[in-house]
Formats: sequence, C-alpha cells, structure tokens
Amino acid sequence: MKNIIFIATLFITQFIIAQNDPTRGYKVKVGEQAPQISFSLLDGTPITNETLKDKVVVLQFTASWCSVCRKEMPHLEKEVWQRFKNDDFILIGIDLKEEPEKVKRFIDQMNVSYPIGLDIDGTNFDNFTLPNAGVTRNIVLDKKGKIIFLSRLYEEKEFKQMIQIIDLELKKT
Repeated sequence: MKNIIFIATLFITQFIIAQNDPTRGYKVKVGEQAPQISFSLLDGTPITNETLKDKVVVLQFTASWCSVCRKEMPHLEKEVWQRFKNDDFILIGIDLKEEPEKVKRFIDQMNVSYPIGLDIDGTNFDNFTLPNAGVTRNIVLDKKGKIIFLSRLYEEKEFKQMIQIIDLELKKT
C-alpha cells in the first residue's frame, strides 16, 4: 500500500510541476524554425522537413500506452484531420518508441485515418523536448516550417485555439 501511495504522490507531483513549467517540457519555442525531423510513416513513406514544406503541419506525438493521447486522438481525427485534410495541410501522428505492429494495432483501435509515423528511438521527440518530457504534444508548423503553436496534454480550450491557428494559417496566401 505504501508503494502505491508513493507512486501516486510522485505522479501527482510531476504533473503539478509540468503544469507550472513555462516551457511545458519543450526546448523549442513558437517563432523558431522546427528542428530537423526524419522518420517514416507506417507505409514506409519517408518524412523530413523538406517533404513538409508548403503545408501547414501538425505533428502529434503519441503512444499506445498514453491515456491522454487516446482521449485526444478522436478529436484530432474529427475536428482537425477531417476538417483540413483537403487543404494544404497534413496531420501526422508520430508514435514514440513502439514497434510497427504495436502501432498498427493501436491505430486500428483508435480508428484514425491520418498518417502515422514511427519515432522508434525517440530522436525526433528529443529534438523538440527537454529530457524526460511527457508525450501528448501537438506542434503546428507554418508552410515554411516555423513553429506557430505548441500544446501539451489535451485541454479543450487550448485544442480549440490550435484549430483557430491552423484555420488562420491556411487562409494566408
């Protein structure tokens, strides 16, 4: 019982610290160019900063074991992907440190249709975040690869703000 209380206390403490951290676990900032990314989608398609140019991009870091990710993904599918997928837009879920077969099962369970990439060793995640940062992150890039929005966890108000930013960015010429 003491172990359970200790683990719960540790989790709650880390959550509170993360919520009060102004960086929210990011080492990048809005207004900066996105760091180098390089990964493949589940179908083998390679993705780099170059392949994302001329599109508004949402990079969603996720994992099958993440309950907040599971809560957010249906909203990303319905409110973001289905709304913007026919524009100069791409939403890519990037699964963190899991093998392709596990990721395929996860995606089937979540019933999402947006592309999913693999960050098997966590390099891409580490390019954006501080050490030991938690998953459930959305990074929005403009058509030139500049970071225009960063989110952490799933909060409805922040999620709606992200949608507004995507919409405004897509209306720019």
